[in-house]
Amino acid sequence: MKPFSYERVASPAEAVEAAEAKPGARFIAGGTNLLDLMKLGIEAPQHLIDVNRLGLDTIEPTAEGGLRIGALVRNTDLAADQRVRRDYAVLARALLAGASGQLRNKATTAGNLMQRTRCPYFYNTDMACNKRRPGSGCAAIGGASHNLAVLGVSDACIATHPSDMCVALRALDATVETVGSGGRARSIPIAEFHRLPGDRPDIETALEMGELISAVTLPPPVGGVHVYRKVRERASYAFANVTVALVAREGVIERLAFGGLALKPWRVEAAEGGTDADLAAELALAGANPTADNAYKLPLARRTLKATLEAAR
Repeated sequence: MKPFSYERVASPAEAVEAAEAKPGARFIAGGTNLLDLMKLGIEAPQHLIDVNRLGLDTIEPTAEGGLRIGALVRNTDLAADQRVRRDYAVLARALLAGASGQLRNKATTAGNLMQRTRCPYFYNTDMACNKRRPGSGCAAIGGASHNLAVLGVSDACIATHPSDMCVALRALDATVETVGSGGRARSIPIAEFHRLPGDRPDIETALEMGELISAVTLPPPVGGVHVYRKVRERASYAFANVTVALVAREGVIERLAFGGLALKPWRVEAAEGGTDADLAAELALAGANPTADNAYKLPLARRTLKATLEAAR
């Protein structure tokens, strides 16, 4: 085991100060992803900052009529909240589709936002991976890419983002609130929070060094019928081949986002306001660049969207 130091902090400001004082430090709450990465030698932080005691574990209404979800709200509690179930059902359903009950009991809102890819080459330290070691290459390109990305890919990376929660947040136009150096607060639209790989797939989010997620804010409810459909290779504890987060009203697509297709949740604003699933899928998949292994995702995405829209109707 590689040694690391550990401390508990009592406020967001203290957490940011601790991160700035020790380069390479990482925040830890549930640890459901970070601890696995440390055990496998993919990440080796020299210092862990325990943020569990910051009081960021409440769900509160906003003055605008939405909800403010603390960064440390556990996935189980968020999915069970009556306001979420009533007004943001696509989020509750996405959370319940992810992981197992035991993991949802530990996993946090902020940790879910920060999940790293499950690309098998990222997890194999003997293989080239630009996310793990910038400039080393991408063994997935030309390798086994069965469940990797078909949209937003680059010559440096074809990984996918693993989160179900984030797909629903993208459909709902959520905002990520953060605290940075000197107590500076930022609000980052979820559309801008996750980055596509480009030539720097190791830079995965818009966060600055030491910046701490404090909350996620949802705008007022959009109404309509909320459906989250996840297609995977076994019934539980599996990452998606394709997911669809859909809000529809009387057959009209109000909000639409896909998961399992790119290295960030894939919102399709161009299809919103329409009623034709085939046209919506065509707009969603424009510019797709599949490999021979994952070309099946294109017809699968079309069929999944069609079934999801039929279910909403």
